[in-house]
Amino acid sequence: MISDVTKAIGQLPDPRFRNVLVLGIGLALALLVGFSFLFIKGVQWLIGPSVSLPWIGEVTWLAEAAGWASVPVVMVLSVFLMVPVASAFTGIFLERIADAVEDRHYPGLPPASGAPLATAIRDSIGFLALILGVNLLALLAYLILAPLAPLIFWGVNGVLLGREYAQMVALRRLPRAEANAFRRRNRFSIWALGVIMAVPLTVPVLNLLVPVIGAAAFTHLYHRVGPHRQSA
Repeated sequence: MISDVTKAIGQLPDPRFRNVLVLGIGLALALLVGFSFLFIKGVQWLIGPSVSLPWIGEVTWLAEAAGWASVPVVMVLSVFLMVPVASAFTGIFLERIADAVEDRHYPGLPPASGAPLATAIRDSIGFLALILGVNLLALLAYLILAPLAPLIFWGVNGVLLGREYAQMVALRRLPRAEANAFRRRNRFSIWALGVIMAVPLTVPVLNLLVPVIGAAAFTHLYHRVGPHRQSA
């Protein structure tokens, strides 16, 4: 699995990787900025334009102060937001990354048939909803078991991201039933690689690289342990 990741990182200078990376960073930053703006404005709206405090009287600057005080909270929440961002990114750009990996490391393969567009969109929406739902439920565990929160986050999202990446990569070359069987046979390897991808999601800036590296690494995993093994 480490070799899958190192080969993926080694291909980052590839022009196709760079193009997708630029698009992905733009998408992620746009979503994070939009989320931050809405969150801060929501806090300010809840407080209102002025607040009457005992012994002080009417205060008009509290909403502005609360907005700035919300910035650290937004930074923490952005870690959790990067998981669905990575999920959405995967559904949009995985095909380009997988094609670049196969052209460089597995030449001579027949073109991947890929999943039908409607199926790919349906799967992406389903995975996104699943990831959002599970992470919202996991927030309770993070609060109750705060010292273990990073381990819980990595373990849970290792399962989710591993399932998504492995399924989408496999569906490029296998019917759904065979893709599901591939995922079941290799569940531990898929989970472990998913955890490796989940860990840097908690590191600002580095997390922007995860969707590209993840798509490439899971393409290598598929060709290493899948039904049509290839040697890079």
